[in-house]
Amino acid sequence: MSLTCHKCGKPLSDTYKIMVSRSDSCSSCMADIRCCKNCQFYDAKAYNECREPMADRITEKEKANFCDFFKIGSSGNDAEKQRQDQLAKAMALFKK
Repeated sequence: MSLTCHKCGKPLSDTYKIMVSRSDSCSSCMADIRCCKNCQFYDAKAYNECREPMADRITEKEKANFCDFFKIGSSGNDAEKQRQDQLAKAMALFKK
């Protein structure tokens, strides 16, 4: 899994797979890394935009926060993009 910034899409260092502090930011665009949009639980279509049911509500999804459930990784947006890509490939199988 390659990590990318939620804002600019540039690759992030592999060191963030181990630990992300609240003050870490993207070296390209200076966006906060420890934010909802870089979390594997982020899903724009889920309740409170988070698939973790025990997480507190966070209104500013692009700002650094203290969420105890934060796990850097692919967010719901990436999952949606992957789903759309798979659907497009399936539809291409049936086109002539």
